[in-house]
Amino acid sequence: MVLISEEPNSTLEIPVIDMQNLLSHESGSSELDKLHLACKEWGFFQLINHGVSSSLVEKVKLEIQDFFNLPMSEKRKLWQSPQHVEGFGQAFVVSEDQKLDWADLFFMTTLPKQLRMPHLFPQLPLPFRDTLELYSQEVKNLAMAVVEQMGKALKMGETEMGEIFEDGIQSMRMNYYPPCPEPEKVIGLTPHSDGVGLTILLQVSEVEGLQVRKDGTWVPVKPLPNTFIVNIGDMLEIITNGIYRSVEHRAMVNSEKERISIATFHLSKHDGLIGPAASLVTEERPARFKRIELREYLENLFGRKLEGKSYIDTMRI
Repeated sequence: MVLISEEPNSTLEIPVIDMQNLLSHESGSSELDKLHLACKEWGFFQLINHGVSSSLVEKVKLEIQDFFNLPMSEKRKLWQSPQHVEGFGQAFVVSEDQKLDWADLFFMTTLPKQLRMPHLFPQLPLPFRDTLELYSQEVKNLAMAVVEQMGKALKMGETEMGEIFEDGIQSMRMNYYPPCPEPEKVIGLTPHSDGVGLTILLQVSEVEGLQVRKDGTWVPVKPLPNTFIVNIGDMLEIITNGIYRSVEHRAMVNSEKERISIATFHLSKHDGLIGPAASLVTEERPARFKRIELREYLENLFGRKLEGKSYIDTMRI
């Protein structure tokens, strides 16, 4: 059992990957080695030169602040219902006596379009709705490019990783962490690993808060300007047969400043199966996880309390 030091370790920093270098003929292979190591050792990296237009990103940042500042009467129209986790509210609330996260959130499915809730995406205020439509597509293209590079680093079949995530599900979780007078007494977001394939996080405010678990300590993420923070979810750990690891992370709150972030999650196809990729199961490395339908995987995931890596442990063989 690894003992966790609650004191953050500020001397370590998560790796930085340059997307332009990854795609270039000259520096591609050394950057690919860096990506492979980041996914194996850290499960997290900051992505620079990602190719998503900076004016679009700035527009998202401005408009998401207005969105969280909507009057309560407007927010109520977009509220979670007991049947659905989508909308404004809290996530992973399963009992009345659990400690709630010190955060407001808005969660919704964005792609494919036919899975959108009719009372959410189509009812978002303009221009935010149009901006998110563009952003959703841009981030999907980026996620596809990133998973294809991971497939390359893992020496999988050329189209294997792309086919797993093509036409997959994308959802967004927008987090608003208000300032807290006694930040040491609350948690912004409970320590957990993401149940999805790949998460692409945009820090809207430059306030530090995200911390990643590494070798028994918490490492604060210092966001670089114009970057995305990318992390491996449980689903990618399963697909890569445990070669890449999803890693626990948490969000801390600040006593003076609010913090806003938007996490975009990418999963495989809704009607597909989830399990280790065929090319990564060998005699030396037999399958470490079960194969189940994605639908069943998601039902089990959302029915649990958010806690550590407890969910992926149920998938192990």
